[in-house]
Amino acid sequence: MTTVDERAQILAAQSNDSSFDSLFDELTWRGLISTSTNPELLKGALSGSITYYCGFDPTAASLHLGHLVQLLFMRRLQLAGHKPLALVGGSTGLIGDPRPTSERTLNSKETVAEWVSALQAQVSKYLSFEGENAARLVNNLDWTESLSALDFLRDIGKHFRVGTMIKKEAVAARLASDEGISYTEFSYQILQAYDFLQLFREHGCTLQSGGQDQWGNLTAGTDLIRRVTGESVHAVGTPIIANSDGTKFGKSEGNAIWLDPKLCTPFAFYQFWLNQADADVAERLKVFTFLTRDEIAEYERQVASEPHLRAAQKRLAFEVTALVHGPAAAQAAEAAAKALFGGGSYKSVPEEVLRQATAELPSAEVSVDTTVAEALVKTGLVRSLSEARRTIAQGGASVDGERVSAEDTTLAEFAFDRTLLVLGRGKKQKAALTITQ
Repeated sequence: MTTVDERAQILAAQSNDSSFDSLFDELTWRGLISTSTNPELLKGALSGSITYYCGFDPTAASLHLGHLVQLLFMRRLQLAGHKPLALVGGSTGLIGDPRPTSERTLNSKETVAEWVSALQAQVSKYLSFEGENAARLVNNLDWTESLSALDFLRDIGKHFRVGTMIKKEAVAARLASDEGISYTEFSYQILQAYDFLQLFREHGCTLQSGGQDQWGNLTAGTDLIRRVTGESVHAVGTPIIANSDGTKFGKSEGNAIWLDPKLCTPFAFYQFWLNQADADVAERLKVFTFLTRDEIAEYERQVASEPHLRAAQKRLAFEVTALVHGPAAAQAAEAAAKALFGGGSYKSVPEEVLRQATAELPSAEVSVDTTVAEALVKTGLVRSLSEARRTIAQGGASVDGERVSAEDTTLAEFAFDRTLLVLGRGKKQKAALTITQ
């Protein structure tokens, strides 16, 4: 968990790449603009100073890496002098945008309110709330809670055409399914459009960003503002993160990478980025880090010439883990990975991080009087004591990376100041030992 000062230091170290002629050019190069309402007009608008927003619906207790794309897009605009509005949807979160596959389960108002607070705290870590273009948190419950159904239908609903609404991708998919779509979820796009209109009126907001899969909801807002005010505003769709093989990541896909350390530990988070494929790592560096174009080009060269070193993946894992969980957590995760998989020292790895790193390994509870041979059997690394003795005799057993040479060696002979030890058989097989006395 990073402190306020540490988070301020992280933000202060961030900058856009001055080698680009414009912010729009850098955003395009990084792949952060998948689609937009009018690229040329948007490029002109971004050369000045605008107010923009992105919405985050509290349909879970945490944001995930898809939301991180939005936050980094927002941060880059803020670094260029634009003014961010971060909307956490206290009202839209009560409904949830329609998924292409099935109706959402509605959460209680109390649960949604808790998640609003949690997401507001998370969002606040990635934007600056100081200076001339300080970020502001907004909640759409503030302008929808007192809105009557009659006023909503008369003042907002009359501007929408059902024929246009049913063409939206998620709505069309649901209409074609056996389950269909409820009026509640069908109306979601009207609520999101109304948010844009309210922020346009109250804050002069002229740009909304969101995931490319939200494009129908984004353009519903630009259309509403044009119908009501006659003004033209902008929308940007950012990329949906997927591997080169087409695999997507997200809550609806069942493989979300959460930003909350209680849902995805810093070590697991670090490992996710460390395991990125060579074909994907350069694009990840562009989207998720503040490395310059020249730095990323150098890592691309290293991927091509020395892929076995995985230098790009290591830098990516460190940078994104430091961004989300702080530099100390990134350093600890890096040390744990080196100890487990690269022959590094276990001494610098905090016990909490080591537990994260060994959570999926075979494990056993043992006493300090347990021999290493017995521990090998208890953890299942070998099938019998005779096999354990042969492993030790052949120099294939270790505790915290230290080779064991005698078959009667007990765990008490290892100097440690923690209750967790890592037992090894050969270079790759590991197990976790919890000392109980």
